[in-house]
Amino acid sequence: MTTWTDQNPYGENPTTEERAPVVLIAPAMAIGARFYTPLTTAFAERGWTARALPRRGFEPDEPSASRANDWSYQDEIDTIATAVTDARNDYPGRPVIILGHSLGAQLAVGYELNFAGADGLVTIGGCLPYFRHYPNLGLPVAAGAALVPALTTAFGYLPAPAFGAPGARTLMREWARMVLTGRPPFPAQHRIEIPSLVIALGEDNLAPLRGVDAFARQLFASGAVTRWDYNRSDVPAGASNDHIKWVRTPAAVIDRIALWWQQVPAAREAPSTVGHSG
Repeated sequence: MTTWTDQNPYGENPTTEERAPVVLIAPAMAIGARFYTPLTTAFAERGWTARALPRRGFEPDEPSASRANDWSYQDEIDTIATAVTDARNDYPGRPVIILGHSLGAQLAVGYELNFAGADGLVTIGGCLPYFRHYPNLGLPVAAGAALVPALTTAFGYLPAPAFGAPGARTLMREWARMVLTGRPPFPAQHRIEIPSLVIALGEDNLAPLRGVDAFARQLFASGAVTRWDYNRSDVPAGASNDHIKWVRTPAAVIDRIALWWQQVPAAREAPSTVGHSG
């Protein structure tokens, strides 16, 4: 893998712009790329480059899921792989960070575990959605997941008003198995070792703290990961730390990502110094 520390075509003293990361945003389930315009704009205001990747089936020019139009976790992970390759070609020498939101966080992890092509990884509202991580013994979540095979067999896709609808048959079945078993729907033979920032959103019903902690513990090397809980007390006036709405007012999140990235070179030299940021 070519990273900033491996090869720098700009010489020994690159400009700030040439050092700035390229951020690839993997959207949440059922949310298209345009929703992330406030986030890409906020990164641009800092001098970073950011691209929101398409969420298959939820873009204006793409067909929705149907019996004839199906896709999987692997298909979505391949989209990230293509985007990383394109970013390397378009911005040679600049570090590439993948920012995954919710489902996008799972996909970003699946990419890094099996392609290992990024320089940094940020997950926001991403978790292992094992039903036992949720309140009320996780029974409502488990019940919803248990219905997915029958619904997708009957309709050929997951119809509304089900969670994530209209959802692709294969992807939603993979998601449901993860909910019921706690096992990710992609190979996870080792832990992620690149610098990573795992962000939990306070009082998040979709990605509860137990699920985020399990996500960080099971899929990331302890020395590589920094955890931050974006609690209500951290939310600026007029902003939100809601599972979805944080995207509309992302300043506090951008500030934390920028601070984390400033610390990454030292973290690469001594990864044991990277810990929990409260």
